[in-house]
Amino acid sequence: MAETVSTNQFRNGMHIQLDGSVWRILEFQHVKPGKGGAFVRSRLRNLDSGAVVDKTFRAGEKFPRVRTEVKEVQYLYDAGDEVVFMDTETYEQFSLPHTTVEDALPYLEPSSTVQVLEVDGKTGAVVQVPLFVNVGDRIKVDPREGRYISRA
Repeated sequence: MAETVSTNQFRNGMHIQLDGSVWRILEFQHVKPGKGGAFVRSRLRNLDSGAVVDKTFRAGEKFPRVRTEVKEVQYLYDAGDEVVFMDTETYEQFSLPHTTVEDALPYLEPSSTVQVLEVDGKTGAVVQVPLFVNVGDRIKVDPREGRYISRA
C-alpha cells in the first residue's frame, strides 16, 4: 500500500499523486478563515507536462506520496531517438527518450556527469552541475527552469 500524506504534512519539494499524475509541491499555504472550514492553497508542477497550476484542497485531505531520489549518472551518447546514460554507482546503462532531455543536450558533453530525478523508479529530469560539485553533494535547483543554482 502506498504511503499517504495529508495536506497538513505538505512540504515544498514533496511529490504527490493527483489525477493519475505526479505533481511537485512548489508552495502551499494553510488558510483558516473565521467562518467555514480550513483549507490549503497550493501551487503544483506536473512532472510530465511541466504545467504549473494553483489548487485548493480541504484541510486533512489525503494523497498518495511519491518517493523521489536524485542519482549521479554519466551522459554517454545521443542515439538519435534515445539518449544513453550510465549510473555511476552500478555502471548500469539506461536510455531516455530524446524528447525528455532535448533541452539539456546542447549543454552536455559526452562523459559529463549529470543528476537525474528518479520518481518511483522512473527517471524524469536531468540537471547539469558544475565540475566542482562532487558525488553526494546536495544542490539547490530552480524548479521553474530545472537549472542548478548552488550547493545546498
